[in-house]
Amino acid sequence: MARPLPPIRRAVWSATAAEPPAAVVDAIDTAVEVLRRGGLVAIPTETVYGLAADALDDEAVAGIFRAKGRPSTNPVIVHVADVAMARSLAAAWPAAAEAIAARFWPGPVTVVVPRGPRIPDIVTAGGPTVALRCPDHPLARRLIAAAGTPLAAPSANRSEAVSPTTAHHVLESLGNRIDLILDGGPCATGIESTVIDCTSSPPRILRPGPLTRESLETAVGGPVEWPAAAPVAETARSPGQRARHYAPTTSLEITSDAGGRIATLVEAGNRIGWLTSRTDDPEVRRLAASRDLLIVPMPADAAGFAARLYATLHALDQRQLDRIVVDEPPDTEEWRAVRDRLTRAAVTP
Repeated sequence: MARPLPPIRRAVWSATAAEPPAAVVDAIDTAVEVLRRGGLVAIPTETVYGLAADALDDEAVAGIFRAKGRPSTNPVIVHVADVAMARSLAAAWPAAAEAIAARFWPGPVTVVVPRGPRIPDIVTAGGPTVALRCPDHPLARRLIAAAGTPLAAPSANRSEAVSPTTAHHVLESLGNRIDLILDGGPCATGIESTVIDCTSSPPRILRPGPLTRESLETAVGGPVEWPAAAPVAETARSPGQRARHYAPTTSLEITSDAGGRIATLVEAGNRIGWLTSRTDDPEVRRLAASRDLLIVPMPADAAGFAARLYATLHALDQRQLDRIVVDEPPDTEEWRAVRDRLTRAAVTP
């Protein structure tokens, strides 16, 4: 008999309410029961939905890898309720981690620190460090505190696919491979956290995200580096470093000449989805007449673009298009995370 689809528990907690409503408390209690028996729960965070399991239970974490089809060499981020829980999982707590956590937690930044003995090998892909984050979502933190354990929680989707920003995206991607979905509404930030390696001096950003290098340098009171361009080691120190990642089912490409490229593709009989911020451009208006072209207006600012990106890619995957074309984003620090996600999504499988 086929395994049934997971129940979806609506669990929206207004930011203006100090305490969650009874329905949310009940949903959290249900999720705690699932986690304590080694099950998998999809949870909302401010970045994307995560697929959570007890981070200290290696069998439960193995369930995450099976559900996602995730390579064992790709470590997972451990989500904590507060700094005290994070420190209990680390063999050492570098000054950079302390400064970043004090300034930005709860928030969309993950610190990589020396791994403590409580963390199973499977969480870190056998490596000597662990990635820790305190999410800026009251439901996620309340669940961690209620469960009394940190939660391993990579994005709640199949490996390499577009990350989910709604409960519906989770259900589409993982279906009956998981036990429960907590629906906390759409994710506000829309792309994964910035990851910074605090074991190096100076600290190094391993994955760009919502927090810029400048903001991190202000927090640590010194320089923060990008890693030198080099192939990622077989066992990564951080998720999000594989060449192909965040990819829709529909082929995606980035171009600095979208008009010319789209004209060529349409002439060849392709149905195209075009993500562009240039909706007032005469070229865009001219091409809009094509019945084989779907123009998707996108925000012109990096944060707005990031917040809408994954939901847009999920929607376009339902349109039976031949190609998704994206205007090349500006090559600036502000846009670095968006460029990273699009570049990895465009890698041919």
